[in-house]
Parts: sequence; C-alpha cells; structure tokens
Amino acid sequence: MKKLFITMIVVALGAVSGFAQKFALVDMDYILSNVPTYEIANDQLNQLSQRWQKEVEAINKQAETMYKDYQNNMVFLSDEQKKKQEEAITAKEKEAMELRNKYFGPEGELYTMRQKLMRPIQDEVYNAVKAVSEERGYQCIFDRATATEIIFASPRIDVSNEVLAKLGYSK
Repeated sequence: MKKLFITMIVVALGAVSGFAQKFALVDMDYILSNVPTYEIANDQLNQLSQRWQKEVEAINKQAETMYKDYQNNMVFLSDEQKKKQEEAITAKEKEAMELRNKYFGPEGELYTMRQKLMRPIQDEVYNAVKAVSEERGYQCIFDRATATEIIFASPRIDVSNEVLAKLGYSK
C-alpha cells in the first residue's frame, strides 16, 4: 500500500512537471518611466510635497526662533511670562507636527493624492500586463524592478515593450 501511494505521488509529480510553465518578466520602472501620464502625476506629487515641506519647515523655523528668543530673554521674564512663552513654543511645535501629519501622515493628503493620481495608471498597466499574459499564455509575470532575487534573466522573456505597446506607447 505504501509503495503504491509513493508511486502515485511520483507519477503525479511527473505529470505536473510535464506541463511546461511559461514565465515572463516586466520592468515596471521602465514601463512607468515611458508612460507620460505617470511622469506628469509624479511631477505634480513632487511639487505638492515640496510646497508642503516648505510650509512645515517655516512653522518649525518660527518655533526655533521663538525658542531662541525665549532663551535670550529668559533672565528678564517673570515666571508667568516664561510659562506663557513656553506654552506658545509648545503650541507652535505641535502645530508643525500636526501639519506634517496632515500632509505626510499614513492617511495624509500626499497619500490621498498619490492614490487619486497613481491608482488609475497602475490599474491600466496591470490590465495591460494581464492582457499580454493571457495572449501569450504566461502563468506568471515577475517584476524585475522589485524582484531582488533575480540574478540573471534572459532578455527574451522580458515583455516590457509588449506591455508598453498594449498601453499605446510602443518602443
């Protein structure tokens, strides 16, 4: 019984390995860099990020200035004035932190804008990869840009240009 079971497993594995599986690679960085809408969206996000960063840095700078003024004038201030200035400095620092979280936090405006601008492009690229996969009969397509385990792959299995052509950006 045991021999029969082992024999059946070996035959099943042989049958499964008899079917050739087809794999391909894409380079998502290459594809996205050749999609103009992605570049435009990325530029918009970078500009927003820089503007918001300057805004946060300006408030941080105000807090630093307030703190330096406080340190310079601390000798001349009463306890009540010291307390008021410390509270004002703390409030300014808190304002900067809240603004940073509002713009750059996990659910911040930058994340929301990235989702809004990038999601349609990513979906379009995904659908093009899926279409190429179905047309050519690939069981799996790997992203060579993020797959650090791939040491070498033949350029013949890279279908990035086919995906670009499917998107309407032929190379």
